[in-house]
Amino acid sequence: MSAVPCPRPVDAADGLEVYLVGGAVRDQLVGHVPNEWDYVVVGATADDLERRGFKQVGRDFPVFLHPRTKDEYALARTERKTAPGYRGFVVHADPSVTLEEDLRRRDLTINALARSAEGTLIDPFGGLADVQARVLRHCSPAFAEDPVRILRVARFAARFAPLGFRVADETLDLMRAMVAAGEVDALVPERVWQELSKALGETRPSRFFEVLRACGALARLLPELDRLWGVPQPEKWHPEIDTGVHAMLVLDMAAQLSPDPEVRFAALCHDLGKGTTPAAIWPSHHGHEERSVTLLEAVCDRLRVPNRHRALARITARYHGLVHTVEELRPATIFDLLERTDAFRRPERFRQMLTACEADFRGRTGYADRPYPQAAELGRLFAAALAVDVAALAVAAAEPRLIAQQIRQARITAIRRARLDRTTPEAAGHHQS
Repeated sequence: MSAVPCPRPVDAADGLEVYLVGGAVRDQLVGHVPNEWDYVVVGATADDLERRGFKQVGRDFPVFLHPRTKDEYALARTERKTAPGYRGFVVHADPSVTLEEDLRRRDLTINALARSAEGTLIDPFGGLADVQARVLRHCSPAFAEDPVRILRVARFAARFAPLGFRVADETLDLMRAMVAAGEVDALVPERVWQELSKALGETRPSRFFEVLRACGALARLLPELDRLWGVPQPEKWHPEIDTGVHAMLVLDMAAQLSPDPEVRFAALCHDLGKGTTPAAIWPSHHGHEERSVTLLEAVCDRLRVPNRHRALARITARYHGLVHTVEELRPATIFDLLERTDAFRRPERFRQMLTACEADFRGRTGYADRPYPQAAELGRLFAAALAVDVAALAVAAAEPRLIAQQIRQARITAIRRARLDRTTPEAAGHHQS
């Protein structure tokens, strides 16, 4: 008796005209593994999908979740601009909307690609050629209707910078015109932060800010950062001289050292105060740490930056100079640094700060491969202070009011001893290993 082949299970999308679209198609073409699988359904209605078990998500767009895979299936749609900003759109979705009409509303040609169920590539706007040429080009004049697209182009530039992608000249010109027309001024803070925080997670996050600067959007969205370009620093310590260039080198170095977005944000904002240094004292930047904190707080308030990002960026901006000079600091000053950064209560955040400080040190022309022993040394001294048995000191204290002072003195002593121990031959040999 011959075996009967088992039929493929019926899928909720069977019988629909479905196309894989957008990022999944693009990522396959550039050699990346897609992390999202989005589909467009042509010739169907919301009722058609709901009868098949699809669940609509959101209120503004006809997007549905597949009942089994939870992938997104959107009805083919068009959009019409009705008001300034990114919310001023009327969405039209019905069975008459074609695949090409749906793809035309997308931002970039490399995102306006589709693949049929049989594997055929649908490319009405030259996206494949732009993938091959490594170009980010707007899909149609409708790009100018949505200011979020400026941020998205900058983010894609950061993501694909290692592959050699650049923004097309005509797209950059269109972005400049959008900025001049005031479109970016209509962006709500939460949307700006959403795109910025995604950009911090990209391989080369500096490109996000460089593209925004090239089209004029950075001056409108992050003037505290934009004004760093053109501000000089002492060439002895900063061969790159320009403070804006330094900020980008630091950010990319932070991206090499850590995947942590909080560390990357702290690296980005650590020197904001240099943008407000009086030109009369250039290239010196005395007091820039305090000014950096003030400007950082304004950025975080305006963009609704999460508290964890803000807290780490604040202590990095205020204390990175002290961390760099740890070898010159007295034990009491080191203890005060640990106290002011709240290291004893939040040791993990303190270590995040050390990583951001290392990015600052190595984010200079010619410094990328230099060692940064300050982080290890300060970490070692912190461990010594942390090892002090504060509970025993509290029990032994003659008076409660003396406990804090005795803990402080014991920890300063521990720091001093740890520093002395390093100078002994035995300790020196262990340190070299």
